[in-house]
Amino acid sequence: MLAALTIRDIVLIERLHIAFGPGLSVLTGETGAGKSILLDSLALGLGARGDAALVRQGAESGEVSALFEPAVDHPVWQLLADNGITADEGSLILRRVQSSDGRTRAFINDRPVSAQLMRSVGALLVEIHGQHDDRALIDPLEHRNLLDAYGGLNGEVAGLRAIWGTCEKLRGELAAQRQQAETAAREREFLTHSLEELDLLAPREGEEEALADRRALMMQAEKVAGDLQAALAALDGDGSLTSRLSAVLRKLERQHDQAPELMGPVVGALERAFTEAGEAMGALERAVEQAAFDPGELERTEERLFALRAAARKHDCRVDQLPALRAALQERLTAIDEGAERGARLERELKAARGEYDAAAARLSAARKDTARALEQAVAGELAPLKLERAEFTVRLESDAAFAGPSGIDRAEFWVRTNPGTAAGPLRKIASGGELARFILALKVALADRGSAPTLVFDEVDTAVGGAVADAIGQRLARLAGGVQVISVTHAPQVAARAGSHMRISKDEGQAGAALVTQVAMLDAPSRQEEIARMLSGAEVTEEARAQAERLLASGG
Repeated sequence: MLAALTIRDIVLIERLHIAFGPGLSVLTGETGAGKSILLDSLALGLGARGDAALVRQGAESGEVSALFEPAVDHPVWQLLADNGITADEGSLILRRVQSSDGRTRAFINDRPVSAQLMRSVGALLVEIHGQHDDRALIDPLEHRNLLDAYGGLNGEVAGLRAIWGTCEKLRGELAAQRQQAETAAREREFLTHSLEELDLLAPREGEEEALADRRALMMQAEKVAGDLQAALAALDGDGSLTSRLSAVLRKLERQHDQAPELMGPVVGALERAFTEAGEAMGALERAVEQAAFDPGELERTEERLFALRAAARKHDCRVDQLPALRAALQERLTAIDEGAERGARLERELKAARGEYDAAAARLSAARKDTARALEQAVAGELAPLKLERAEFTVRLESDAAFAGPSGIDRAEFWVRTNPGTAAGPLRKIASGGELARFILALKVALADRGSAPTLVFDEVDTAVGGAVADAIGQRLARLAGGVQVISVTHAPQVAARAGSHMRISKDEGQAGAALVTQVAMLDAPSRQEEIARMLSGAEVTEEARAQAERLLASGG
C-alpha cells in the first residue's frame, strides 16, 4: 500500500507530507484548494510525463517521493529484481525530481532508473481512476487481462504462453533450418561432384612426397643407367677385373708356402682388392636393378603427381591436405542429408505443439466466454444503486485463430449501452464523464481485489450525484477498501462519512504573506464532523448540517 507521500515545490505545494493507512481514506476541500495538484504530484511520482509547469514559481526544481509497503509476494519485487534493484526491509521509495527546465530524474530506493521503469513499477502499485481515466479499465488492451483475473484464468494463460513459446522456438529453428537447406541445396551439387572427383583420385597421405622422390630417382637413373651397365660389365665376366683378380690370387696362394714372408703381404692385398671388387660389383648390380625401370612408369608417376597437384590448386589447399578435405566434404554432405531429416522432425514437433496450443487456446476461450457472462452479471448488479439502472454492460469477446498469440485467440473489450434504444459501444467512447466514473467503480467492485493494484485512487467518482447514489458510491468504496487500499477525492459527504481516515485540503498564505500554498490536514473526530457539515451546507455551516453530519458519521455513511 501507499504509506506516505512527500511533495516539495510542486505548483502551490511548498512542502507537504501525507501519511496514509489501510482501508478507505478521503480527501475533501473546496474547489480550487489543490486536490488536482495532489493527484498530479502522485502521478508524477509514479512515472507520468513530466512538465516544467509543475515546478513552483521561483523554485529550481520540484520533488515527489512516494513510500510503498507492498506485500512480500507482490510482482513488483520480481520486476525490481530483474532490473537489479533490491528491497529495503520490504519498503519501496519512488522519487521523481522535476526541474524548471523541463528535465526529470527518477529514482527507486535512491537508485537512478528510467522513467519507463518507474511507470512500470507505478502501474503495479497504484491505479488512478477518474472521469478522464485512460488506464487499465479504459484501455481495451488490458480488458482481456482483467477478464482473466476475474475468472482466475491466469494459470491457464501462463500455461498457454509456455506452449506458445515452444511453438515460437520451433518456428525459429525450422525457419533457420529451411534457410540452411536452401543454401545446402546450392552446395550439394558442388559437394557431390567434388567428392566424386576425390574418390576417383583417392589421394593418400604422404603420396606427393613419395611420388616426387620416385620421379626424381627415375629421371636421374635414366642419365646414368649406361655407365652403370658398363661398370658392371668391367667387374664381371671372363675378362673382368674380378676374374683376373681371382686367377692371380689363386696362383699366388699356391706359391705362398714357399715364400710366406714375401707372398703374405701380396696375397693379403689381393684378397682385400678382390673383396672390395665384389662389394663394388654388388653395389653396381643393385644400382643397375634400381635404374632399370619401365619408361611408362615415369609417365604414370608424373601424371599422378600432376593430377594431385591440380586437385590441390582447385580446392586451394596443399596436396597432403586432400584426404582431410575429402573427409570434410563428406561430413558436410552428410550434414545436409541429416539437416533434411532434422527439418522433417522439426515440422512434426511444431505440428504437435501447435495442436497442443490450439486445444489449450480453445479451452481458455470457452472459459473466457463463461467468465465474461459472469462478469456482466456481477457488474449489472452494481449498476442500479449507482443510478445506472437503465444501462447495460457487456464484454465483447471475439475469438479467431487469426488472433493467435501468447495469451490465446481472443480479443476482449468492455462495451456499454447507457440507455435502452441507444447504440452500444466501447466504454471509453460511450460513457460520459460521470457515467464513466460510476462504471469504473462498478467494475472495480465486481473485480474486487482480482487484477487490481494494491492502491486504488478515485478522483471525484461522485461528481454530479447526490443522496442515495452518493451513499451507494460510498458503500462500494468502503467495500473495496476491505481488500485493497482506497484513496478517494470526493465532494460527497456520504462518501466522506464512510472513510477510515479523512484529510482536508486547503489553500493558505505562505510564509510572510507570500503566495498561497496548498496544505493538507488530517482531521480528528470534531474537525471531521465540521468538514462534513460544510460539505452538506456550503459556505455557512448550520447546526442542522452539523446534526446531519453527526448522523452520517454514526451510521457510517
